[in-house]
Amino acid sequence: MVNIKELQPESSLRAAYGARLRRARESWGWRQEDLSERIGCSSQHISAVETARKPPTLSFSRKADQVLGTKGTKDSFERAWHEMRHGILLEGFPEYVDYEERAVEIRLFQIGIVPGLLQTPEYAQALADADAGRGSITQQQANERVAFLAERQERLTRERPPMLLVVMDESCIRRPVGGREVMDAQLRRLVEFTRMPNSVLQIAPYAIGERRTFNLPVNLLTLPDRSMVSYAESHAQGHVDRESSSVLPLLTGYHQLQGECLSQADSVAMIEQARKGSP
Repeated sequence: MVNIKELQPESSLRAAYGARLRRARESWGWRQEDLSERIGCSSQHISAVETARKPPTLSFSRKADQVLGTKGTKDSFERAWHEMRHGILLEGFPEYVDYEERAVEIRLFQIGIVPGLLQTPEYAQALADADAGRGSITQQQANERVAFLAERQERLTRERPPMLLVVMDESCIRRPVGGREVMDAQLRRLVEFTRMPNSVLQIAPYAIGERRTFNLPVNLLTLPDRSMVSYAESHAQGHVDRESSSVLPLLTGYHQLQGECLSQADSVAMIEQARKGSP
């Protein structure tokens, strides 16, 4: 007899999604193999989604709606996916991610931690686990954040990826996160990033002092129509801005900051020094 794992839909939004998927599948009298053939994935993947071991993607959710007849209904899996994503992200960030998915150029400036798009899974997990340890999110939500970040990172290796320009304050490579091994792997990942054809990475060293143009993180997106979007956040929420009167000055400041930064070659040298523990 097949051992069917009991689900706990109240434990998290991902678990609730999985339980809903199982109910819908069983209402059609289908096995996991039957649903997998119709959606176009493995039965193991269906099992992993149903038991919350893997997060569903937007594409998976849309296919599930088509196959299970839930498109446009209150039980829509696409709708559940959006609710789940909002549940693990800062208010306002999902809107930014929708723009990020369409961007042809992404400009980032970060202070204190490595930008999410460049984080290793272990580095991202250490940060998320710390939030869970402080009680600001649950451990399940922490894991879901890391899984969602992995989905965003996949865009950097697609057939036509966006150009990604990153400026990091020196504090990003000096602040230890997750222990020596995690930090070493993260710094190694940054060096590997510089070898990608769609990447530019520069370090803003402490030595530039007051010439650093920003004191808060900056996200700037160039969309296919060449319009631009900026994103900023507080501890409580994020805010997307498309007004050129406020976005263009940020672009000017970004260009000025790049002029004060180390070149990519010198930035790589500083990262390698940080790996060795050198000042």
